Amino acid sequence: MTFSIVARSADGDSWGVAVASKFLAVGSAVPAAVAGVGAVATQADANVAYKGLALSHLDEGATAPIALQRLLEEDDGRAHRQVGVVDLDGTAATHTGAECIPWAGGLTGAGYAIQGNCLAGSEVVEAMEAAWLGSDPDTPLQDRLLAALAAGDASGGDRRGRQSAAILVVRDGAGYGGLDDVAVDLRVDDHTAPIDELTRLLDLHDLYLTASAEHEQVAVDDTLRAELEAFATAAGHHDFRTWVGTENYEMRVAADLTWIDRRVLAIVRGDG
Repeated sequence: MTFSIVARSADGDSWGVAVASKFLAVGSAVPAAVAGVGAVATQADANVAYKGLALSHLDEGATAPIALQRLLEEDDGRAHRQVGVVDLDGTAATHTGAECIPWAGGLTGAGYAIQGNCLAGSEVVEAMEAAWLGSDPDTPLQDRLLAALAAGDASGGDRRGRQSAAILVVRDGAGYGGLDDVAVDLRVDDHTAPIDELTRLLDLHDLYLTASAEHEQVAVDDTLRAELEAFATAAGHHDFRTWVGTENYEMRVAADLTWIDRRVLAIVRGDG
């Protein structure tokens, strides 16, 4: 009663899952991923143990098809399960049990597994595949995953309606402060338009939790520094660095204030 895409980035550095469903907090049940290992989605009558088991098999060197085979061999409820797996090298596998609620099925290709059950029809997974294949491979994985999810939703999605959505992306050292591999972990647990809300959250995630690229950095000269300090003081802060910390823009302003992200500068100037 869910549709999802599991994928690896074209550069082989990231793995992730995007999922939506007429089910409360689908992100708590379906996705799992580990950088340098792979990613998995377990759904339908979800066997949440598949997440740890699949990643363990992959970490031990099994390919996605072999890991999936092992999951199914060990599970008497496999006819009710649906699962997608992508391994370290981007090999993909998907399974739809014979007892999953129709329409149910999946598609795989190099670097992706797409699957869904209780869907409006096959056009849902087909639209997701077309969106994935039609997106720029150099686009961040989370954006490609979200585009595929949105395409599936626009094609009918879960035939019961909408309730929740989630996206999980991992990359080595991509977590907060570089201390884990979780690049993106966003969940919309109960919402009338969960994919729209997930899109909004992903935009905020980019602003607050993604470091500025060099082309986004505006050099701070003495005149701009004075402007920034005056802004912070007028807002009741000790200095501009205090304002940055209060607003959680540390990833978007240099610690020595030699540059500021153009989006943050626009916010300071009332243009953001």
